[in-house]
Amino acid sequence: MKTSNLIAAAVLSLLAASGAQAQGAQANGAPGFEPVRPLQAVTRRADVASGADAAARGGNVYGDVVAAPLTSRPSSRDRASIRAEAVAAAHAPNQNLDRRAFVNSEVPPQFEAPRR
Repeated sequence: MKTSNLIAAAVLSLLAASGAQAQGAQANGAPGFEPVRPLQAVTRRADVASGADAAARGGNVYGDVVAAPLTSRPSSRDRASIRAEAVAAAHAPNQNLDRRAFVNSEVPPQFEAPRR
């Protein structure tokens, strides 16, 4: 029992000594942790603000669409016919039909929606 306590104490003292040595090496300028340095600005605030204003006026130069305002086109159908079509589609018996539920993933003709 005393031998295991003695070995454990020796291991702990070696670990403590190596930790202290590592901290001393970093404090003496050896490679290791470097403290955070304050930010050194290379441009003036006025230059940054003018650059930001110019970028904002330039628009989205990386966009992949034409820089045109959104426009809406009037529909040729009235609101009631669109609503009636939506209600009919919602009440259709085959609205949640999954092809994988049938043999060879083919929907029988009696379940298919009428073609428009």
